[in-house]
Amino acid sequence: MAKLDVKNITGKSVGSVELDETVFGAEIHEHLLWEVVKWQLAKRRSGTASTKRLGEVRGSSKKVWKQKGTGQARQGSRQSPHFVGGGSVFGPKPRSYEYNMPRKAKKIALRSALSLRASENKIIVVDNFSTDGKTKSVAAALTALQIADQPRNRQGVGPKALIVDGNDNQKLVRGAKNLARSQWLAPEGLNVYDILRHETLVLTQAALDQITTALKGAEE
Repeated sequence: MAKLDVKNITGKSVGSVELDETVFGAEIHEHLLWEVVKWQLAKRRSGTASTKRLGEVRGSSKKVWKQKGTGQARQGSRQSPHFVGGGSVFGPKPRSYEYNMPRKAKKIALRSALSLRASENKIIVVDNFSTDGKTKSVAAALTALQIADQPRNRQGVGPKALIVDGNDNQKLVRGAKNLARSQWLAPEGLNVYDILRHETLVLTQAALDQITTALKGAEE
């Protein structure tokens, strides 16, 4: 099993912990990572885009001009799609983009994402993340853990950390809200998309135990 140092929020090592190989040393399935990210983003889509059909456009129902004798093509309605302000033919209507993803595939993908970060040495374990509830103190703790929370350049490219701890740590929840680049997440809400879009994963020991327990029994 891989062994990591356990640090406190000042960056000092206070012990060590072994990572479960079935969770943090699993085979990395890149295609499943892509599938699950696509599934998560599809669930986030609002699907509220809407256009009006011919019968929904406001306007007179009077015939535009008489059927014959004008030399023009016959027209029956000013609401036809080829008139300005007319209805849409194939425009979008409100819909849900959500679809089902097998639970087994989601668990394997989550283990793949965790294993990817473990193989990159991008997982930091802290004994606990105690803070006074201020963004400044949370940012200082990340700096002590060698994770700068400020963008590196004008494009905003810089290191980002995903802090995982229980939602009973309300001071951390409040202090992490306004971080420039990093984010707090509860262990039960850990997901592939957020792991992949943050460079470093910061886990408390309690969160690590909860994640390991939840994913250790996942079938291959």
